[in-house]
Amino acid sequence: MLKNKIRYIFILLALTVIGCAKRGYITGGLKDTIAPVLKASFPKNLSVNFKGKEINLTFDEYVKLKNLNKQLIVSPPMKYNPEVSPMTPSKIINIKIKDTLQENTTYSFNFGQSIEDNNEGNPYNQFKYIFSTGSYIDSLKVGGTIKDALNKKEDSFVSVMLYEVNDKFTDSVVYKSVPRYITNTLDSLKTFKIENVKAGKYLLVAMKDANSNNKFNPKDDKIGFRKKLVTLPNDSLFELKLFKEVLAFKTVKPFQTTGNKLILGYEGDLKNMKVVLKKGNEVIPTIVTQFPTKDSVQVWYKPIKADSLSLAVANGNYNKSYTFKKTEQKKDSLSFSPKTSLGLSKLDQFTISSSRPLVKFDQSKIRVTDKDSVNVKFTTSYDINSQELKFDIPKEPLQTYQFHLLPGALTDYIDQKNDTLSYKVTTRNTTDYGNLRVNLTNVKQFPVIVQLTNEKGDVIASEFLDKVNFVDFMFLEPSKYTLRVIYDANGNKEWDSGNFLERRQPEEVIYFPKEIDVRSNWDVDQSFDLSR
Repeated sequence: MLKNKIRYIFILLALTVIGCAKRGYITGGLKDTIAPVLKASFPKNLSVNFKGKEINLTFDEYVKLKNLNKQLIVSPPMKYNPEVSPMTPSKIINIKIKDTLQENTTYSFNFGQSIEDNNEGNPYNQFKYIFSTGSYIDSLKVGGTIKDALNKKEDSFVSVMLYEVNDKFTDSVVYKSVPRYITNTLDSLKTFKIENVKAGKYLLVAMKDANSNNKFNPKDDKIGFRKKLVTLPNDSLFELKLFKEVLAFKTVKPFQTTGNKLILGYEGDLKNMKVVLKKGNEVIPTIVTQFPTKDSVQVWYKPIKADSLSLAVANGNYNKSYTFKKTEQKKDSLSFSPKTSLGLSKLDQFTISSSRPLVKFDQSKIRVTDKDSVNVKFTTSYDINSQELKFDIPKEPLQTYQFHLLPGALTDYIDQKNDTLSYKVTTRNTTDYGNLRVNLTNVKQFPVIVQLTNEKGDVIASEFLDKVNFVDFMFLEPSKYTLRVIYDANGNKEWDSGNFLERRQPEEVIYFPKEIDVRSNWDVDQSFDLSR
């Protein structure tokens, strides 16, 4: 009996110990979500009459610096960037000023989200250290939003700048000088705010600064600007639209790629470009076409014997001449590449690309038939710039079309002709497509361009309207589309960018706020109020 009691007590004690052990298990506690706290700074934040070269920031825990080169914005910009250390975890951040500070100027060090606690990476969001070399802190500000002038998605890390209008101010200031004040949208903001600005008159500019040098390089950078100067104090908010300028036209020295072709690189708009190829004083006939996917053109000429050739390029006020040695190389061969898909939309055309420019077309040697071998009426057009032959036919659903080109139907510029070409294309049913009608309201002026783009921003369909306020997009591939309207101010049926020196803003683009879901065998009727 006593042994049983002792055994019972022993088991009870064992269970109690196990239970206590479970209740005492360490889980690590709640996750730290609190940002670091600045305990002290020397000199103190918002100091005036600042004369020092070194700043120390002390935090309540170990912190680390992340993406400092992108996140830290110093305004006004310094010629020599400050040295911020250490890059290893520490409770103290040290800032050494390497530049000569301007008199009576308020400086702001905006760390963005670069200061994080060492354990969980909680950022000290938008921490600013501010001081003045004068007797007071400037407190005026300018704010607003950033948009892309053409694309729906905005760029990240856009610099927004104020240039002081004084006796040194010129129109070329954005190319040669750094701004008086600067901020950055960083990686997540569409809005901007420049603070601690003194009263005065300023030029307001936004820039996607590829080289991070605070100067405008039209070749690499996007720019947006307010046409009128900003006078502070002023509480207005501003919208800046970023655009890529069309570069001033220029060319680079051409080079020979085959026995009958040169490649000429260029920048800018080649719409009015003219080239003259010469052997001595003899003018050599040429054909100029676009080189695919590159800012270059192909200059085609018939094979000739010559030691050297010269090429003169003219475009408006631009004139340039090149002389180069001609080498013996193989000539291009004539070949054809078909685009074998064919939709039912009026914009869809069967297309054949030629490897060399075509100059003659014998319609008697071209025939189009349907699946019953019945002849189909057709017309052709040739875009010499893209070297594409397009067929326009009355397309029917669930039909098969055969394109027959007999030898000699096509002749290129050196009198070579095609061999027999035959292509088969099948169309789908109307129920495989969707249709979209867009009704525009509150159009402030005509003409407009109505466009549908895909998720990459590629234009899938486009219509030019000079009077009517609706457009039908028929036989669209089922997908989600983005809808936009361009106010085509000059009526040239394309979007025109802006120009900073000309103080010309890009043509206005308005996006429908939601994606439009076009489904197969479905008609969508969409109203688009342009006043919103």
